Amino acid sequence: MAEGRLTGKTCAVSGAASGIGRAIAVRLANEGAQVAAIDLNMAGALLVAEQIEAVGGAASAWECDVAQRSSVRSTLEAIVEATGGLDVIFNNAGIAEIRPFMEVGEEHWERLMRVNGLGVLICMQEAARLMIEQGRGKIVNTASIAGKEGYDIQPHYSATKFSVVALTQAGARAFAQHGITVNAICPGIVETELWEGLDEDFMHFGITERPGEGMERFSERILLGRTATPEDMAGPAAFLASSDSDYITGQSLIVDGGMVLQ
Repeated sequence: MAEGRLTGKTCAVSGAASGIGRAIAVRLANEGAQVAAIDLNMAGALLVAEQIEAVGGAASAWECDVAQRSSVRSTLEAIVEATGGLDVIFNNAGIAEIRPFMEVGEEHWERLMRVNGLGVLICMQEAARLMIEQGRGKIVNTASIAGKEGYDIQPHYSATKFSVVALTQAGARAFAQHGITVNAICPGIVETELWEGLDEDFMHFGITERPGEGMERFSERILLGRTATPEDMAGPAAFLASSDSDYITGQSLIVDGGMVLQ
């Protein structure tokens, strides 16, 4: 594979087995990075690593539960030992569901917040611990337009993504002195496997009547006239991983085709 702007960099990507994480992992490898594909789904992570290696890229697969500190710490330490360092981490792993405001219970809140909120905090802390020793690093989180606008059909999910934006800003302030930047990507409506489950939720609560209707209705606001593909997120991700973004920190980049204008 030809040299790119990420040649010589080790980039870890959580949630790499599918969707946005998979697209980011492949793009980073195409840019020359050595990719550590992290996921609770080890079989899926292995497939992504094999896909990258099949076209001449460098990748490895790692099983990790982002909501368990011991799992995150041991995984990142093993990646550093295997590759010699950790230049970039993408905290992309997350879960979602549709649930009207009055239907959200403690168990729903805690399930989503544990992965989307606590998981990002733990991964940021454990990556920063290693990056501080190096004196450099880039942390990139996956937030959402739901971290910019709260939605009544998924208030708890929105709360978790607002927390990711807050952690991104707080981390930027905490780690700048160590040469570490912290930014986030806020996707809009992205065609991934995740939407299959959301479709079921839409219909379960009577919000829609047929598969695909939820995405269609949400997508009506997109100025560019189409939903996103995972690959639409990969370009901005590669930019934030590269030296081209060295003077950017604490920002949450909206990549939604023009739904939320700020």
